[in-house]
Amino acid sequence: MREHTIIIADDHPLFRAALSQVISTDLPDAIVLEAEDVDALQQQVAQHPEAALVLLDLHMPGAQGFSSLIHLRACYPALPVMMVSADAAPDVLTRALRHGAAGFLPKSCSMEQISDAIRAALVGERWMPQDFEPVDIDTEGEQAVAHILATLTPQQFRVATLISQGLLNKQIAYEMSVTEATVKAHATEIYRKLGVSSRTQAVLALQQLEVRC
Repeated sequence: MREHTIIIADDHPLFRAALSQVISTDLPDAIVLEAEDVDALQQQVAQHPEAALVLLDLHMPGAQGFSSLIHLRACYPALPVMMVSADAAPDVLTRALRHGAAGFLPKSCSMEQISDAIRAALVGERWMPQDFEPVDIDTEGEQAVAHILATLTPQQFRVATLISQGLLNKQIAYEMSVTEATVKAHATEIYRKLGVSSRTQAVLALQQLEVRC
């Protein structure tokens, strides 16, 4: 298999190291990059748009449930994103697929299964646990928020993420190294797209993308 660039996005160093070891053993020509949070992930993808695969932790710091998956798929539609999580309930897997994941890799998988999943994703196949059966769940409201989230610019997405974490405009401005006026302008556009009139309503809308353990 030709050289590939694979980005591992997970906040646990030991798990990133384990995934990296599996990839290096199975695909010695692969270039493995790491990201510990959503900001680092966005930087890695922006710097390496040729990446062949992202392995994305479902509970990634800086993400609101499936928000990072949704935004990555919107900005880089050709980039496969495989979700990785210890939370592998059927409804979570079903939601991941509906949001465009290239597959779902439970953290309990064996090294052989991890290798199979990565190889499948690299050739355009969708990999799921063998015993997975989609469940019938209503995600209409969640999908509506996802469609809106997909229209946000990277800066708006960052502001929306920080709003959902409870940060005030002044704090968001500090985190992003921009003015409060810029944050307010982004927030106003986010509210408009979500069809809400307040920060609280925006947070409630974005919470539909969460996965509660």
